[in-house]
Amino acid sequence: MKIELPEKVKVISEKLKVGGFEAFAVGGCVRDSITGAVPNDWDICTDAKPEQIKHCFCGFNTFDSGIKHGTISIVIDKEVFEVTTYRIDGEYTDNRRPDSVTFTTDIIKDLARRDFTINAMAYNDECGLIDPFGGRDDLAEKTLRCVGNPNLRFGEDALRIIRALRFASVLNLKIEKSTSLSIYKNAELLKNISAERISAELNRLLCGDRAEEILNCYRNVFAVFIPEIKPMFDYDQHTKHHNRDVWKHTTCSVGCIEKTPLLRMTMLLHDIGKPDACKRDSDGTCHFKGHPKHSAQKAELILRRLKYPTEFIEACTTLIKYHDVRLSGAKRQLRHIMNAIGEENTALLMKIQRADILAQSEYKRREKLEKLDLACRAYDEVLADKDCFTLKQLDINGADIMRIGVEEGIKVGRILKMLLSLVMEDKLENEKSALLKKAEELRDEL
Repeated sequence: MKIELPEKVKVISEKLKVGGFEAFAVGGCVRDSITGAVPNDWDICTDAKPEQIKHCFCGFNTFDSGIKHGTISIVIDKEVFEVTTYRIDGEYTDNRRPDSVTFTTDIIKDLARRDFTINAMAYNDECGLIDPFGGRDDLAEKTLRCVGNPNLRFGEDALRIIRALRFASVLNLKIEKSTSLSIYKNAELLKNISAERISAELNRLLCGDRAEEILNCYRNVFAVFIPEIKPMFDYDQHTKHHNRDVWKHTTCSVGCIEKTPLLRMTMLLHDIGKPDACKRDSDGTCHFKGHPKHSAQKAELILRRLKYPTEFIEACTTLIKYHDVRLSGAKRQLRHIMNAIGEENTALLMKIQRADILAQSEYKRREKLEKLDLACRAYDEVLADKDCFTLKQLDINGADIMRIGVEEGIKVGRILKMLLSLVMEDKLENEKSALLKKAEELRDEL
C-alpha cells in the first residue's frame, strides 16, 4: 500500500538515507493513515544511533528529548519531529518506563516491543508497509490486540490498560478476548501510574463514540482510580423517573452529550453523590434531595486527586451543583442563574439537563424537555434583549451610591446587589434615575 508522507518527513528520511541509514514512519501516524484519519504528528524510527542522528542533521536545530531511550527531536520550520533509534526494552520495574534499552538495527525487533498490533506498523516508500503482527488486518476487523503476551505488555507499562480502553472508545474497536481478560487481571497496576497520565487518557476516552459501552464493560477498571463510583454500580433508584441503576443512568448520560472533556466529565460525576443522599418512603420509593451538593463535593475531591486544572474543576463542580435545578422557562429565573454561574456555564447547564433527561425513563420526559426548550428560548431572549444580570450591566455603580451619602464598604455592595436583584425580577427598571431613587430608599432602610 502507498501512504503519502508529508514533505518534512521525506526530508528527514532522505537525510538519514544519505547518511547510510534507514528510516520509517511508525506507530499512530501509520495507523491513522491506513484508516484515512489525519495524523496529529509523525514519529520516525531509524537504525541510526542518537549521535549519528545528530550528525545527519548537523545543520538543523536538534535537541535531546529522550536520549536515554534513543529519541532526538529535530525542528524543521518550527515543527518538531521525534526520531528514535530502533530499540529493545529492558525490564520495567515501575510499570511505566524501561529501566534500560538496547539499540538494535532490526525494525522488527523494535516493533515487537510496542503495545498493540495497530500501533506496531512502520512505513517508508522503499519498503512499503512493515506489519509483522497483523495490525492492518486488525484495523480492518476493528479489533484491538496486544503485541505478543498481553500480561507482559500491561506489566511493562500499566498506562497501556487505559490506552486500550481509550483506543476502543475513540476508534470503535472491539477488544480481543485475551487482551480484555488481561485488562481485568492487571487493572490494579494502574495505581502505579501518575494521575496526570491517567486523566489525559481519560479525557480522550470519554470523548469517544463508544464511551458509554466501555464505561459499562470495564467499570471495575475505572474504579481502580475512581473508587467513588463503586456505590453507583447496580444501585436501583426505585423511582418513576429512572429505569436504570445510577451507574447505567450515568453512562447513558455521558453518551447523550456532545464530546468535550468538561461536559462528559460532568455527566460522569453528576450523580456520584446519589447513594449518600438517598431517602426512602415507606413504599420503597427513593428520593435524592441534596444529591447535587454531595456529587459536587465528591467530584472536587476526585478531580483534584487526578490533577485536573483548577479552572476545569471549578466549572465541573459548578455545573454538577446546578444540574438538578428545575428550569421553568421564566426569564427571571434564567437571569438569576446567569448571575450565579455565568453566561457560558448557563448554556452548558442546559445541555447537561437535556442529556440527564434523555438518560431517564419516559415518565414525564416530554414535559421536562418542553420546559427545557422554554428555558433555552428564555436564555436566548435574555442575551438578545441585553437584559441585566450582572453588576457591571447596572446603569449605576458604587461611586453613584457613595454620592448619595452611603459610606464606602459593605453597605455599598449590599445596595448594588439588592438593586440588581430587583432589576432581574422585573421589579425595577435598569435606568439610572430609577435606580438612584430606589438606592436612596434602601440607604434609609439600611
